[in-house]
Amino acid sequence: MGRLIRAEFRKTLSLHTWWVLIIPLVVLSFGFSFVWGRITNDFVGYIGSGTAGELARAVGLDPDAFPVGLLSIAHGVNIATLVPLIFGVFALAGEYHSRTITTTFLTAPNRVSALSAKMIAYLVWGTLYGVLSFGVSALATLITVDSEGLPTGPQWLGAFGGTVLVSVLVTLFGIGFGAVLNKVTLAVVLLLIYFLAVENVLVLMLWDTTTVLGGILPNGTANGIVGGIAADAFGIDTLNLPGAVETWEQYGLQMAAGAPGVFSWWASALVFFCWTMVFFVAGWAANQRRDIT
Repeated sequence: MGRLIRAEFRKTLSLHTWWVLIIPLVVLSFGFSFVWGRITNDFVGYIGSGTAGELARAVGLDPDAFPVGLLSIAHGVNIATLVPLIFGVFALAGEYHSRTITTTFLTAPNRVSALSAKMIAYLVWGTLYGVLSFGVSALATLITVDSEGLPTGPQWLGAFGGTVLVSVLVTLFGIGFGAVLNKVTLAVVLLLIYFLAVENVLVLMLWDTTTVLGGILPNGTANGIVGGIAADAFGIDTLNLPGAVETWEQYGLQMAAGAPGVFSWWASALVFFCWTMVFFVAGWAANQRRDIT
């Protein structure tokens, strides 16, 4: 197994994909955290003093002491998850596209061993992308957010752990989705359209009817891991939201955390883990039977 894992790393390092994708990861995570860091410095003005006072009483904080840096980090790392998501697509679909999958399967004792080695290697890649994404977002947050709005030590650690977790899960999600479709371009295009547009529009259009879609669909639950940590700190997650908050006010507040409809970070992690396993297991099963000749 060790040799198979090393072979997977040699394959990915021999291609340009891993470092080319670092460029948009850095740009997106820094850019979004920088912009939202500027915006959320005036968070009380953003949500209104009345709402700010109500939230402050609910979480026992002075409104001026809200850890708005968490909102900045959440937006940066959430958009950056698109990078490990796309990278995961190349794990299997990319090998079928380049016709290297035959060598991969024939040089391993069996397909289970080959796919297990690939999974382990890409878990490491997902972790590395998560660490980098958090580091860049944290830097932008430190630059833009006033000192009284920076997260506490435990909140920094929570955001870091959440970023690594979601990065690993979206990598596995990308592997499974790419393996099911078995076409790199189609998988990447569909994922980008869905994660950037389709689900966001669906949640917005149906918000008056139901506010739970963002808490159960893939994009919302992926965003809700780190976004949920921010929402928990402000008491604006759905499980702790003050009852006096109006429906559309809830959308604005949770949007500030980058996760409209979020129940809580742990609920988001659990639901997105289930989505990940659905596609990962489906992709795994498909490649146990797929012809490589």
